[in-house]
Amino acid sequence: MGSSTETFTDVADDVMPFATAAIGAYGASVLAKTSELAADTPVALGTRLLQRVFGRGDAWSRGLVAQVAEAKPDDVPAHAALRSAIVAAFGDDPALSREVAAMLPRSSVSGYGL
Repeated sequence: MGSSTETFTDVADDVMPFATAAIGAYGASVLAKTSELAADTPVALGTRLLQRVFGRGDAWSRGLVAQVAEAKPDDVPAHAALRSAIVAAFGDDPALSREVAAMLPRSSVSGYGL
């Protein structure tokens, strides 16, 4: 098996389509969103994933999410910053990576049409 950094990166890569879908739907308020979280949609899953990684959001994580929300869909630096923050969170708490991986669907991301 690869290094834990590779594993963290792989999980973060799997999280990104769901996270960006949730941010696209709810914008900067995604970390505070509470309704419809039980829904079985990519947006609801992305919201749950972001909240699991960042909680309800401190000022820094809310700012990061706002940066992605305001960015264009193809804004590589904004998405890279979010991905890096997710990887860093996994590095700070390796169990978090396993918890988040368990939340992801067994099927591929393309199964959700993302």
